[in-house]
Amino acid sequence: MYVCLCKAVTQQQIEQAVEQGDSYAQIRQKLGVGTDCGCCGQSAKQMVREHISRMPPCEFAVAS
Repeated sequence: MYVCLCKAVTQQQIEQAVEQGDSYAQIRQKLGVGTDCGCCGQSAKQMVREHISRMPPCEFAVAS
């Protein structure tokens, strides 16, 4: 599904960027989401939050 029509950014592209460790700011810079008309900005941020919450915790983040 397209999230940003201005830059032709898809949900899959955003999810892949999150899985590579990119923040919303980095995704915005790399893919251009939310930088033209701005209509997709809030949706893209929510998508990033939701995808992060579904990802398994990093094994290195657990303190020993």
